[in-house]
Amino acid sequence: MPSNAPASADNWWCDESSEYAFMGFSYEVTACQSPQQLQQDFADIRNTFNGRYIRMYGACDNDGFYDDVVNAAWDNGIGVHALIWFGFDGGNQWQQRRDSLVSTLYSNPKAKFVTRGIQFGSEPLFDGVLSPNDLASQIWDLKGQVKSLGIPVTVSELAYGYQSNGGAQNVLDAQDYLNIHMLPFFDATASTSNDAWPIVQNNLQFFQENGGGKKMYFDENGWPSVTSEGVQANSGAAVADVTNEAGYYQLLEDHCSDLKNNAQGGIGWFAHIYSDSQEPGYGIYDTNGNKKFNFAPRTYC
Repeated sequence: MPSNAPASADNWWCDESSEYAFMGFSYEVTACQSPQQLQQDFADIRNTFNGRYIRMYGACDNDGFYDDVVNAAWDNGIGVHALIWFGFDGGNQWQQRRDSLVSTLYSNPKAKFVTRGIQFGSEPLFDGVLSPNDLASQIWDLKGQVKSLGIPVTVSELAYGYQSNGGAQNVLDAQDYLNIHMLPFFDATASTSNDAWPIVQNNLQFFQENGGGKKMYFDENGWPSVTSEGVQANSGAAVADVTNEAGYYQLLEDHCSDLKNNAQGGIGWFAHIYSDSQEPGYGIYDTNGNKKFNFAPRTYC
């Protein structure tokens, strides 16, 4: 990174057609990590795994927290998929989070140079937080607020979230790119991760047919090593263990060329999630900070 923020973000980002294969990690921030912890983790993501981005998950409502994220991302040459978190219990706190994020994007001179995009909610359609019409309206409004910064806006959602709302085509049309939840463990036909490719294809097909050829990412994307409250299979044959967690990422590696052969240069994917201390069972690291398996995904093929 340069020593100071440039005057303009024109031609700053690599073309999205170069963004496929492994992107980085979902990174849960409910713990409100200290600036030092953010610096340490982002350096590890960049240097150990060649991660290009972190995709924020959850929320920290401490004043100045996104400034800490921006500074750690800048210092470590990493981008951020920011998130406006709705949570699981309703309420309007997301509006304050939206306004706080937009404020930081304008006040911190480095923010637009690390914020690759903004995700409007995590499964807002599946959770019934907003109607498709209201969500589409909010997306268009936010796009207007950040247009001068050149930051695109998306929604982080399951295929089923759209399908259970009649396809929610207006929500798909409103987005600049598509962030897709790919969690085949929960499919009714799930068994082991090495047999999950047809599930991935089935979910992806919805976006291929209805996404208007937009850039796609698998952002909340993984297979759990354990079940827990909220992480229960819908198939009696689904196996949650470290072998299958590792096997799912190997499956994506094995189909790198298939994922690359999609619109706008191919599909980039994130590993959900960085550490089991952030969300049990999904981490690449366990709660003691040890890698659960060898994880060295390709960033190209």
